[in-house]
Amino acid sequence: MIRVHHLNRSRSLRILWLLEELDLPYEVMRYERDAETGLAPPDLCALHPLGKSPLIEMSGKLIAESGAIVEAVCARHGAQLVPDPGTDAYLQHLELMHYAEGSAMTPILLNLYVSRLGEAGEPLQPRIQAELANHFGYMETVLRPSGHFVLDDLSAADIMLSFPAEIAMRMGRAEAFPKLAGFVEWVRARPAYQRALTRGGGD
Repeated sequence: MIRVHHLNRSRSLRILWLLEELDLPYEVMRYERDAETGLAPPDLCALHPLGKSPLIEMSGKLIAESGAIVEAVCARHGAQLVPDPGTDAYLQHLELMHYAEGSAMTPILLNLYVSRLGEAGEPLQPRIQAELANHFGYMETVLRPSGHFVLDDLSAADIMLSFPAEIAMRMGRAEAFPKLAGFVEWVRARPAYQRALTRGGGD
């Protein structure tokens, strides 16, 4: 059985959703952020020096990084969520899997941290907001007419990009990016996503 080390209010919800979509048995080890700092608790840091979440234990191995986890799980249990190797769709899938964490999250995290600086961070906000709009706009253009990012059904890229798309909606960008809003509505309505939300504690 797969064990998921799940931190509240984190990107690890995607992993629970993936496991629910694949109907795989798994155990959730839930951790709460420090109420003041928002950081991971010491018991999660004891598992990974960076206090990373998600972490999964699969076949006796501890795996960190959302993209690596999704790829490892799909390689073993979810080939249907990945385009055939050697195809153009596979190359786009590979690009978007890395884009989700390597590029899309950069302005999102900058916005989060700089906003905590108050007036001291205001000079940085125009650039950050422009980058957010740029990335949300990119995701909007990449979405296919079917409402998916790569295939015309659920793919691993959809799962990875669900988090930055969700952030866009939480920032009130639905009107500016209607295709992205539709994608998030589709994600939230999926029974497997609802089950993952419940297993993860509702956040």
